[in-house]
Order: sequence, then structure tokens, then C-alpha cells
Amino acid sequence: MSGKIVVIFGASNILWIVFAASQDFKIETSPESRTLAQIGDSISLVCNTIGCESPFFSWRTQMDSPLNGEVRTEGTKSILTMDPVSLQNEHSYLCTATCGSEKREKQIQVEIYSFPRDPEIHLNGLLEVGKPITVKCLVPDVYPFDKLEIDLLKGDHLMKNQEFLEVMDKKSPETKSLEVTFTPIVEDIGKALVCRAKLHVDETDFAPKERESTKKLQVYISPQNTVISVNPSTRLQEGGSVTMTCSSEGLPAPEIFWSKKLDNGNLQLLSGNATLTLIAMRIEDSGIYVCEGGNLIGKSRKEVELIVQAFHSDPEIKMSGLLVHGNPVTVSCEVPNVYPFNQLEIELLKGETTMQNKVFLEEVDRKSPETKSLEVTFIPTTEDTGKVLVCQAKLYIGEMEFQPKQRQSTQTLYVNVAPRDTTVLVNPSPILEEGSSVNMTCSSSGLPAPKILWSRQLNNGDLQPLSENTTITLISTKMEDSGTYVCEGINQAGISRKEVELIIQVAPRDIQLRAFPSESVKEGDTVIISCTCRNYPETWIILKKKAETGDTVLKSTDGAYTIRKAQLQDAGVYECESKNEVGSQSRSLTLDVKGRENNKDYFSPELLMLYFASSLIIPAIGMTIYFARKANMKGSYSLVEAQKSKV
Repeated sequence: MSGKIVVIFGASNILWIVFAASQDFKIETSPESRTLAQIGDSISLVCNTIGCESPFFSWRTQMDSPLNGEVRTEGTKSILTMDPVSLQNEHSYLCTATCGSEKREKQIQVEIYSFPRDPEIHLNGLLEVGKPITVKCLVPDVYPFDKLEIDLLKGDHLMKNQEFLEVMDKKSPETKSLEVTFTPIVEDIGKALVCRAKLHVDETDFAPKERESTKKLQVYISPQNTVISVNPSTRLQEGGSVTMTCSSEGLPAPEIFWSKKLDNGNLQLLSGNATLTLIAMRIEDSGIYVCEGGNLIGKSRKEVELIVQAFHSDPEIKMSGLLVHGNPVTVSCEVPNVYPFNQLEIELLKGETTMQNKVFLEEVDRKSPETKSLEVTFIPTTEDTGKVLVCQAKLYIGEMEFQPKQRQSTQTLYVNVAPRDTTVLVNPSPILEEGSSVNMTCSSSGLPAPKILWSRQLNNGDLQPLSENTTITLISTKMEDSGTYVCEGINQAGISRKEVELIIQVAPRDIQLRAFPSESVKEGDTVIISCTCRNYPETWIILKKKAETGDTVLKSTDGAYTIRKAQLQDAGVYECESKNEVGSQSRSLTLDVKGRENNKDYFSPELLMLYFASSLIIPAIGMTIYFARKANMKGSYSLVEAQKSKV
């Protein structure tokens, strides 16, 4: 019996020892079994062993998902850090510790939430008394939103409560909101809107689980009941004063602006004060004045019309244009801004003679000043100069509080005469020798006395201004001074012009004498002797052959003389003389004619070509001479015509 007991006692000791050993090796976790982490934060799960100096650790999720964190071991401690926390960290994490052949496990449940910011309060406009407005309470990026509750309060009054119990179809933060539409009242002034959000998560050892925002109500009242008072009256006499005061109700108190309505409907700003004072009133001050009360919500407008009764200024005499002898002109007599015009009479006189009289009897369609006038068309003459136009206006309105009842204006007539009888005197003559001087004097009659303007006409027809003096003097004239000179008499009534052609004669020069094809030819050749002279005016060209027995004048065409089938006797000296009234110039050349063998007539292809060429050269030379002369003078000149111009 005792032996059995011993055995039993020995086995129980062994079991106790094993049990005691297993009780010494254990693990602890922090947090112990459950933790809450907000998205974006950082958390660490700690697994610590007791009773084992060198444990081996491992971490895994219950669903064998990725850890989405970093593990580090420090002796008997293993730490799993998730930074930052995301929805992928929402798992049950299992820590396994092995010590020799023994293994211990413990799990920590990580729950994720998102409640990062206070709610936001949004209004869809300004709060105006009597006008509905929508307020939105918005909670951004909340998770899990099926545990969210939102309250919206106005002061202590709960306007709306909402819980978001719908099933989440996906694991992600969402923005949730509630809306309330209400109509602000005056009593809401000073109250506050409160948006309170609650996230009902168990074991709330995190903060905050409740967030709220407030917004103080700024309630507006649009301007209304705008009123204008006018002192002394809306109907005023010219020169008087008026004070207008405007008031308008609203919240905040409206700002007051005074404007005047223009003819085009636009408003001209006058003042930013409640009171507008106008002094020394004139006709132009008549019109519609606008008071406008305005704040952030709106505007309220009130209008008042001021009428300035007037006969305030003398009539105005207006001409349709300058008074020019013989030209019709319209004169108007205008009475500006008169009221009431249906009792107005206008009379227009020239000297003591009545030109026209008019009485305005038409009905006044509106009580406002108007401008009235009459018009007369007449033909002024020089005899009217010095006479006086008189415009009389009479307003028959009986007893008036202001004067005068009659007004008039006068204007002395001055009749202009357009420039005429413009003449030019040329001394000594419009035809001069080069180097001479000439005076050209212009005169023109008119009223007022015309201003003189000298110009020269260019080739393109334009005028080149030269002088504003009556007399223009050219000293030591040159051929380039030839041309058309224009004198203009100018005053405000018109222009009169006179032209004079100035011709500067130059003695012949630049004379040229040539033989074509050469000054040395063979017997039987054709030769052309041509003489040209660049000169103005036109000169006479005399072509002759010199001989001891006397000179022979050759019959030339435009300075060209043709010798066909030259003979030995055609050799000799040829002279060209160019002359005009101013002088003369001559040139000469020697023609050499060589004989041919056996003294036979010779006709070669070269001679035939020269013959045909000469038939073309002669006209060409003639045209060359003609255009050379045209380029250096204007028109033509002959001694006969020159003599006529001097008579």
C-alpha cells in the first residue's frame, strides 16, 4: 500500500513540475485585446513574454492578410507598428511566441475609424428676413458612417436629427450631411446655428467622439419704405434753392445715394448723404432725382421730379453760316428753356423792320421747360453791314414773382464779300532772259481783305507754297524757274485764284553735231549729219556746208541732213548754228569721203543695210530731238508769238 502511494506521489510531482513550468512561460499584449485607431494616425501593438529569455515571435492576421506594418523585436518584446493607419489595418492580429518547444498565442482586435474634422456649416446665400434659405451641416471623411448621428440646432431649438444607418457597400470614408430649409425671422438675429456630430463607437477611449461647429446668424432686411421729403417745393423759381431728405429702412441700415436721371436713362451720381441741397437753381437742374437706399441684400428707390419755372436767359441769335454777299443765310432766334411756353411771343427785326413774328399757342403736353425758336432766311448784301438784328421774346404770364417778362438780344451784321477780281502784274515781263530779275505782284478784292498766298504748280498738279506776301521776287532767274505761278486771294468767305506763266529764255547751249555712222566714210556710203541743241525756249537750227566760194545752207529735217551715195565733193566742213532771240552757238565737223578702186559704182550688202538703217535713224533722231526739247520746256515758242506777247 505504501509503495503505491510513493509511485503516485512521484508521478504527481512530475506533473506538477511540468504544470509549474508551463505556468511560468506566458505572453502579454498591449493593448490587451482591442484598440481603436484613426485613419492617418500611428499605433503599435506590443507582444511581451514572461518566463522565457529568448522567445521567437511571429505576427499574422486572422485572415492571413498582409500586416501593413513593421515588426521589430527587443529582447522579450515584439512590436508591430502601423504608421500611418489605413483601412487595410482593420483586422484581428495574432501574436505567436515560441520558447523552446512551447508556444503561446494572443490576439488583438484593431478597429479603424475616421472622424478627422469638425462639421462644416454652409448657407446657400445671405439670410434675409422672410426669404427661405437652406443650411447644410456637412461631416467630412467619416468612417464607419453607419455609426454617425448629426444634430442641427438653431439656438436651443433642434431643427433636425439624422442617423446614418444604411449598410456600407464599401469600406472607405465618406462625407455625410443633412440639410434644413427655413425662413429667417427678425427674432433670429443674434442666434447661432449649431451642427453636432456623434460617432457611436464602443469603448470610446479616444477623443473626440463628438464634434460640433457653430455659426452666428447674420440676418438682413432688404431696404424698404424709402421716403423723400422736399423743402420748400418741387416747383421752383430760377435762382432758388431746394433741400431734399431721403430715408430708408433695412438691416443693416441702408446707405443713401442721390442721383439725377439723364436723358438716356442713366443715373448721374450726386451725393452719398441722406440730404441733398441744390442752390441757385437753373433750368438745367430740372428733372427727375432718384434716392436709393441700399445694403448687401438689395436696393429700394424713390423718385421725385423738380421743375424750375423760368424765363431765365436772353434769346440766342444763331446763323446757319457766314454772312456772304449774295449767299442765302438762315437766322434763328432761340429762346432756351422757357416755361410755360404756350404764352411766348418771338419777334425778329433787322434794323427797324420786322422780318418775322411768331406766337406759340400750342398746348403744353408736359410741365417742363422747352426751347422755342423761329427762323428766317434772307440774302445779305453789303448794304446790310452795320445793321442790327434784334430778337425779342415776351412771356405773357400776368403777375409773376420774377422778372423780366421781356428779354431781347442783338447782333450787328457784318457781311463778307468773297475774294474776286484777282490780278497779277509781272514786272518787267513774264518772258525773261536767264539771269534777269522779276517781280510778280498779286491783288484781290473782298471783305475782309483777302490774304495773298503764292504757290508754284508742280508737274503732278500739286501746289508748292512759296510766300504769303503780296509781291514775290525772283532774282537772277534760271531756266528752272520757268513754270506756272499761282496767286490765291483767301478770306473766310472763299478763294479766288490767278495764274501766270513765267518763261525764262536761255541762249543756245549744249549744241551737238554728229555724223552717222562716222566722220570718215567711203564713196557711195550713206551718211547722216545731225545737229541737236538742249535749250528753252525753242531755237532755230541752221545746218550748212562751208566752202571758200560761200556757205551752202542745207535742207535739214529736225536738224538732220542725209547724204545718200556720198561723193568725193561731199567731203568738207559742215557747221550747225543754233540761235534764238537771246543768242546763238555753233559747232562744226569735217567729213572725209574716201574714193573706191577703179572709180566704179559700188553697191554692197553693207550699204544696203546702212540705207535701210538710215531710213529708221532719221525719224528716230527727229523724235529724240523733239522729246529732248519737250523735256526742257513747256509748250512751243516762236518769235512771232513772242512778239505778240509783248504787245
